[in-house]
Amino acid sequence: MAKVAVKKRSKSKITDGVVYVNSTFNNTIITITDAQGNTLCWATAGNCGFKGSRKGTAFAGQDAAATAGTKAKDMYGLINVKVIVSGPGQGRESAIRALIGLGYKITQITDVTPIPHNGCRKKKKRRI
Repeated sequence: MAKVAVKKRSKSKITDGVVYVNSTFNNTIITITDAQGNTLCWATAGNCGFKGSRKGTAFAGQDAAATAGTKAKDMYGLINVKVIVSGPGQGRESAIRALIGLGYKITQITDVTPIPHNGCRKKKKRRI
């Protein structure tokens, strides 16, 4: 029996997308979606081989962004991205720089980090 060559089905071309950068003190999570919010690919610092406290570093965030960015570019042909950044971690700016280095055209950068207005309600005063 002769082997039949199977064509690999290529993914549809998506030129515009959204990159979500969630950067905490312990990890950096990069999620790349299309304009409707359907996830195309993602990467984390832990997924890229960093363990322990090294996951929270700027280099780990840069590496995670580069991994997710190359996946999206190769599979879907992504060009223009809108970046939404959340969290106080070190991987925020380095992730954006990594995306610029990959050749993405960043159209907008939005920071959606939650900021407390007045904090939690204080405990009642102790009476002795």
